[in-house]
Amino acid sequence: MKIFAFAGSNSSTSINKQLVKFVLKSFEGHEVNLIDLNDYNMPVFSVDLEKNGFPQEAQLFLDHIASSDMIICSLAENNRSYSVAFKNVFDWASRINVKVFQDKPMLLMTTSPGGYGGGNVMAEAQKFFPQFGAIIKETFSLPKFYENFDQDNGVISPEHLNSLKEKIADFKHQISS
Repeated sequence: MKIFAFAGSNSSTSINKQLVKFVLKSFEGHEVNLIDLNDYNMPVFSVDLEKNGFPQEAQLFLDHIASSDMIICSLAENNRSYSVAFKNVFDWASRINVKVFQDKPMLLMTTSPGGYGGGNVMAEAQKFFPQFGAIIKETFSLPKFYENFDQDNGVISPEHLNSLKEKIADFKHQISS
């Protein structure tokens, strides 16, 4: 199966990308397309710019989704919402195809340095992503990233690691059924 994966962040040290990479280790044998939002640098969306057409990066983002069987992503939370980098890609892509996620099963994650673990952006995505074609099969939020994650070992909190393993197993079961 083909996995389209991304972190909803353009930070070169994205903790969300680190979480995605860790989770992808549980999907050995699958074809993985892990993108970096920095490769999707587009002008800030506006209806005025839209009149001149769409950036090729927005279509490429949609093409990657179309050629995948599932989506694994972890969203960064900025000021209780999506990062500007992700929101801009999403806005452009949604103007080309309102069903951005094209009815693909999704493992949706968030993490943050704080104790809420990106809970605000998770709640927002759970509410709105299905309206844009996401079939959210499982979710996971990792709070206090720097206390619960290690560069070499990934999620080190036994409680969070067990929860993540259960959610990955459930996601795999749902997509194979």
